[in-house]
Parts: sequence; structure tokens; C-alpha cells
Amino acid sequence: MRTLLKNPSVLRRDFLASLVVFLVALPLCVGVAVASGVPAELGLVTGIVGGLVVGLLPGSSLQVSGPAAGLTVLVYEAVQEFGLGALGAIVLVSGLLQVVLGALRFGRWFRAISVAVVQGMLAGIGLVLVLGQVYAMADTAQPSGGLGKIAGLPGLAGEVLSGGTALSAFLIGVGTVAVLVLWPRLPARVRVVPGPLVAVGLATAVVALLDLPVARVEVQGLLEAVQPPGAGDFAGLAGVAALGTVLAFTLIASAESLFSAAAVDRMHDGPRTDYDKELMAQGVGNTLCGALGALPMTAVIVRSSANVQAGARTSLSRVLHGLWLLLFAALLPAAIGVIPLAALAGVLVHAGCKLVPVKELGPLWREHRGEAVVLGVTAVAILVTNLFEGVMLGLLLAVCKTAWETSHLHVEVLELTGGRLVATVTGNATFLRLPKILEELEGLPKDRPIELDLSGLRHLDHACRVALENWALRHNDAGTEPVRMLPPSAAVAGRAGGEDPAGPVPTGPVSVEREPAPAHSSAPSRT
Repeated sequence: MRTLLKNPSVLRRDFLASLVVFLVALPLCVGVAVASGVPAELGLVTGIVGGLVVGLLPGSSLQVSGPAAGLTVLVYEAVQEFGLGALGAIVLVSGLLQVVLGALRFGRWFRAISVAVVQGMLAGIGLVLVLGQVYAMADTAQPSGGLGKIAGLPGLAGEVLSGGTALSAFLIGVGTVAVLVLWPRLPARVRVVPGPLVAVGLATAVVALLDLPVARVEVQGLLEAVQPPGAGDFAGLAGVAALGTVLAFTLIASAESLFSAAAVDRMHDGPRTDYDKELMAQGVGNTLCGALGALPMTAVIVRSSANVQAGARTSLSRVLHGLWLLLFAALLPAAIGVIPLAALAGVLVHAGCKLVPVKELGPLWREHRGEAVVLGVTAVAILVTNLFEGVMLGLLLAVCKTAWETSHLHVEVLELTGGRLVATVTGNATFLRLPKILEELEGLPKDRPIELDLSGLRHLDHACRVALENWALRHNDAGTEPVRMLPPSAAVAGRAGGEDPAGPVPTGPVSVEREPAPAHSSAPSRT
């Protein structure tokens, strides 16, 4: 604060930036709440907490927190399954888990999540969000489930084309999307006002001037909308489904916040984010939001980037944006009630489309095909099942892909003087590559002396070691010449003693060497 008082230019920049962030956050807070199936005021409550509370906590100084479109699908499903009262309990417990994870210094580990899984998660959320809000654009109830939404599209098209209220509302929504798409292409002096605010404002004006019979946001009042969870709501969290939802809230909100922090850090030259402290700050915010029965919060890249681009220098801008949201909700609650739902649905359709990385799919497929597959499978799984199961499937697929790629090995057979064969195996020998190893070795002749050199392996798991020893025993039983297996540990010991690790090839039948060796070896390649 002293720094701000000594530097009026910084104070002025932060003040103006807070107004820009407020104008961006206002329609998004209301829109996310309506799309989540909760009162519009609860979105504002989350935005207020994100500004006034999280804005004062250490972590990231410039990123802005509030209700996120990325959690809309999960919140909607939770409200439908467990009820609005249980939402506060779920968010509160998730917030406490975030605080614990931050205190245990788990914040940095969230950055290790596969980027393809995160992009697939956001793409799946975007698809479900777009499919659901298309129905809201026509003032029509959306079917449950991703497949149900897809199956209902022909009926929705028929209802819109038949005219009436559905057509009027849909045109308002389409007009809102059109304004959002065209707004970035206008001159900079025009774009001083945020696009979402302009789009919603124009749609509201059109509806009012033409007196269109479209649905509008229902207003309850800020205090009336706040309903803290009761003891019964917490008791309902004992079920497996509720615990899975808590875990999904925790992981997804944390990952989205910390990925947003990494993106914001690349936009400015100020202090870098402390990921553990930021995770704890998000946890404190979600704990308070849960106690108030409000929506969960994450750090939101749209508002954060608007904050940086508006010239913010300190955390004051995000704190003031929370204050402006509070004043608006307290002094002008009736202004929310004139907003058409179709306009907010249009804002979220546009936000959902931006979550799908269409431009990155082509280059990703050409350069990293496996990552593209993980992204696509995650997105489709979320669309077909639900958010939690889709993300878990994506993570499992990413782990399997990594295990397969890191288990590369090479088998090379050289013929030396005297007919002796040396089969050298290099790389990482895991059970995933057993078929390849055994196919190569079983094709070797059984009437010639063979030396199996494993000294070039960086990793040898137990399954491969047992399989190779069994192959050598079978080869000795079936052939006239013995097999000598040189395990990695013998090579290490031989080098340490300055001796030839291979030693002389035996002239008579010799059993497989069985010196004790660890399953994980790190011997350098033979030279």
C-alpha cells in the first residue's frame, strides 16, 4: 500500500484495470451461475470472494479468480444429482483439500499433469458447454448427458425453425455470439469496453426495445441467494459418488488455477507465482464460497489476461474488481433481471468454443500423434460419460502412452570369429516389450554359442529378467551349445574391478548366470 501511495501512476493503472476486469467479470459471473443451474447472485458471490479475499492472499499477484466456465458442467451435474444445498458442502471440503495440498507443497506437482489431458479436459468441457447452451439460447430445456444433447439437436432445430419464442431467443443468442466474434477485429479505441459487456448490453437493449417474449434472469437478492450448507448436506458426502465429485472439484479447480498462473506469468515481468501459496489461496477462497453456498472458484485466464493487458501492476486491481462486484450486487440487483438468458447462453457458447483447441489439433497430430489421441479420447470420454471419468481415462491413457514410449529397446545380433553370436539388448526392458525381445531371441540358431549381453540396458524389470533367464534355460535344453547371459549387475561389477565383464565364452554347457541383481539397473553401454 505504501508503494501505491508513493507511486500515483501505479495506483491509477490498477484502478483503471479493476474497472476493466469488473466489466469482463460481471456478465461471466452471472452467465456461469445461470448455466450451472444456480441463482445468478451466487456467481457474483464467488466473484466477490475471489476479489476481496483471494485477491489479498499471496500466490499470484495479477491473476483474477472467480466462477469459471470450465467448471460449469461439473457444477450443473452436482446440483442435479445432490441438490443445491449439497453444492456448498462439496465446495467447502474441496477448498479444505486445496489448503492441505498447498501446505504439503503439492502445488508444483499439478504442473506435471499431461498437457494433452488438460487440453482434452477443456475441449470436452467446451463441447458439453456448447451443446447445453445451444438449448438455452432457444429458451428450451436441455437433455441430460452429452449423447442426449446430441440426439436432441434435430428436435431443437425443428423447434427453432417453427418460429415463435424459440426463434426470437435463438436469434438473440446468435447475435450475441456474432458480436463477440467480431469485437476483437474492431479498432482498439472501440475495444476499450469489453466484448462480453457490449454483447449482453446490446442484446438486452434489443429485447427491451422490441419487447420480445424471451426468458430473463431471475433475481432473488444477494442475501436471499446465500444459503450456507447444513449438517445434513455434509452427511450426504459419505457416498462414493459425492466423494468422487469432491475429488474432481479439487483436482480440476487446482489444475486450472495453476495452469492459468503459468500462462499469466508469461504475460508480465513482475513477480512469479508461488504455486503452493496460490493453491492455498484458492483453497481459502473455495472454503469461504462453500460456507456461503456459492459456486466454486478458479483462477480464470480471461479475466486475468484482461487484468494484465489493462496495465495492472499490483494485486490492488483484482481486489477493487471484487469491491465493484459487491457494490453492483448490493445497489443494482434489479439490473440483472433485465438480462435475457439467451444472451448469457451466447456468451457461454462463445467461451465453450474457445476451450476447444481447434487451431492446435492439426500441428499436434502431425508432430505428436500420441498426444493428439490422448486429447481426443479425453474430450470424447467427457462428452459420452462425465467429467471425472473422462479425465481419469485421459490420465490413464497418458500414463500408458508414456510407459510404452519410454520402454523402447533395440536387439542387435553380431556374429564373431568362430561362429559365436552376441545378442546385445539396449534401452529399457519392460514387460511391454517382452514379445519383441523373445521373438528376436527365439529366432536365433540353437546349434551355436550365444552370449546375451544386457549391459547396455538402462532398466530391466523383474518380468523381463525372469523371461530372459527362462529363454536361456530352454535354449540350453534344446540346443547343443550353451547360452551365457551377462546381466547388467555383472557388467557393472566387472567394470568396477577393471576386468572384462564378458569373460571367456565357455566351451562346454554352462548354466545361466544367476548372480543376484536388482530389477532396476543403470549400467552404461559397453564400449
